[in-house]
Amino acid sequence: MSRIDWTAEGAGPFTTRLTWRLSDGGTAVWESRLARKRGRLTVRAAGDSESRSRRADNESVGRLRRLNALAAGAFVVGGGLFASGAAVAQFGPGDVTGAWIFFVGGLFFNVGGYVSLLQAVNAPRQDDGGAGELAARHWRWWSYEPGRIDWLSTFVLFVGTLVFGINLLSSLLQGLSAQQVNRLVWAPDMVGCTLFLISGHLALVEVCHGRPGIRPRDLGWWIVAINQLGSVLFMASALADFTRPATGGVVNIDIANWGTLTGALCFSVGGVLQYFERP
Repeated sequence: MSRIDWTAEGAGPFTTRLTWRLSDGGTAVWESRLARKRGRLTVRAAGDSESRSRRADNESVGRLRRLNALAAGAFVVGGGLFASGAAVAQFGPGDVTGAWIFFVGGLFFNVGGYVSLLQAVNAPRQDDGGAGELAARHWRWWSYEPGRIDWLSTFVLFVGTLVFGINLLSSLLQGLSAQQVNRLVWAPDMVGCTLFLISGHLALVEVCHGRPGIRPRDLGWWIVAINQLGSVLFMASALADFTRPATGGVVNIDIANWGTLTGALCFSVGGVLQYFERP
């Protein structure tokens, strides 16, 4: 099929939507998030005024369903534990930090991040022959595809959860100086929050097929937007949690705790919504 038969949309080097003409005169449309999350592309037969969805094979659809349910559940539980840890830190006795609750919640975030990456790695792709079908793929535990926005977004998210793990593990240590707290706890927290924001921006670009905008009728947009709000609140919490070396106190403990609590609830809500974004 000649290159002129293809119309690509996206941002920068990333393609998020492809439209091509079928041999029977109809058209097919592949969208990155729709194929990755729901295993579908859109087909319009020649002469038809309406488009219809065409699903991938049953094996691919079942795989996407299981991965989606696992990722959604992990973010719901992880976000709930983070919110609980922040509530304990804010409202509990002064010597209680909720560090172990945060640590366990971080493990669930690790699972959610990796499973999200697996969903991108194993998502069915558009058929190279231009037949208007989604081609099944052999199961893989890993791939390296930075030219794909869905892979890059989920990879950055997964790395962010791992960096958070360093922060959460270090927070269990006792007797740290202010400088050590900032280096071992606060700095990884800032890096993790930054990676979450980058991942969320890429996800917005993917779902909007270019410059981020508002798409209130798109469930995928709501999931990404709510998660991105959670990332912004996490960043506000991290900034407020910097320990002043001169006093040994943080910049603002209330903002740090409330930012974590509300940001975590955003990820839990996003996880609940994600459960419904399935094939």
